Amino acid sequence: MMSNMAFANPKLLYLMVLIVPIVAWYIYKQKDTSASMQMSTLMGVGKAPFSLRVYLRHLPFALKIFAFAMIVVVLARPQSHNVEQLVETEGIDIMIALDVSSSMLAQDFKPDRLEAAKEIAIQFVSGRRNDRIGLVVFAGESFTMCPLTTDLRTVVNQFKDVKLGLIEDGTAIGVGLATAVARLKDSDATSKVVILLTDGVNNRGEIAPITAAEIAKSLNIRVYTVGVGSMGTAPYPVQTPFGTRMQDMKVEIDENVLKQIAQMTGGHYFRATDGKGLKQVYEQIDQLEKTKIEVTEISKKKEEFQLYAFLAIVALALDIVLRATWLRVLP
Repeated sequence: MMSNMAFANPKLLYLMVLIVPIVAWYIYKQKDTSASMQMSTLMGVGKAPFSLRVYLRHLPFALKIFAFAMIVVVLARPQSHNVEQLVETEGIDIMIALDVSSSMLAQDFKPDRLEAAKEIAIQFVSGRRNDRIGLVVFAGESFTMCPLTTDLRTVVNQFKDVKLGLIEDGTAIGVGLATAVARLKDSDATSKVVILLTDGVNNRGEIAPITAAEIAKSLNIRVYTVGVGSMGTAPYPVQTPFGTRMQDMKVEIDENVLKQIAQMTGGHYFRATDGKGLKQVYEQIDQLEKTKIEVTEISKKKEEFQLYAFLAIVALALDIVLRATWLRVLP
C-alpha cells in the first residue's frame, strides 16, 4: 500500500500570496499609528523594564495570518491517496520426467549426469514460486515421486531422494511421458507443461513415445524434451573383477524422437552436452514459460482538512480572547 498527499483544489493555494501585501500593509500601518514624545533627557527611562505585552503586541495579527493560511489549506481540500495493489497470479502446472536409468551414471557431467540433472532441476524448481510442480522418474518403468504441488520444499526434497535402483533398469521414454501426462490430465491450469529429460533411446515399456506425445497433444500439454550427454563418447563406470573402472561408452540419444515429441506438442527440443549447457536449457524453459501476473491498483481518497480547520479555529479563538483580555487595546 502506498500513501501520499494531494489537493483537490490546488489553485486555491495561490491565495497564500495575499499574505505578503497584508503583512506589508500591517507594517506600514504600525508606523503611522506609533506615538512619539519629546523629552529633555532619557535618564531614568533607558533602564525602565519592558512589559511582556510589548513583545506580544503583534501576536493577534500573527494568529490571524496563521488562521488565514489554514483556511486556505482547508479550501484547497487536502486529501490522502492510498493505493492498494491486488496481485493475481495464474500459475503453470509443470511435471518433470527424469530418466534414472543406469546410463545416467556417465561422468561427462560432474559428478555424473543424474546428480547434475538433480541439482539444476532443484534450482529451476526453487525459482517457480507461483507454479505447481511434480516429479516422475522412469527407467524400465515409471512412477510418480511427487504429484503436483505448490509446496516447492517437498518437491526439492523428493529430487534429493532420487537415486538409481529405485526401479527396474532400462529406458521407457513413452511410459515416463505418459505417466507425467496422466498427472496433468485433470489439471485446471491454463498452461500445462512436461519437461522430459533422458540420455538414451526408448527400449522398454508398452507405450511408444509418439503415442504418449499424441495423448499430450490432445490434452493441450506442451512437452519440452532434453537430451543429456556429450557428443561421441562419455566415461561410464563399469564393474570388473578388479573393481569399478571407467570406460568410454558411445552416447546414443534418440534425438529424432525427442524432436518429434516436442514439435507435436508445441514444445522445444534441447541438447545439453555438459552441466553448463543443461543449466542454460532450464533457463530458456524458464523464460518460455512465464507465470501470468496481473496487478490491479485501487485508489482510495480520504479528506484530510480536519486538522487544518481545527488549527484555524484555535488561532481565531485565541486571537479573540487575547484582544478581549490581556492584549486589549483601548479606543
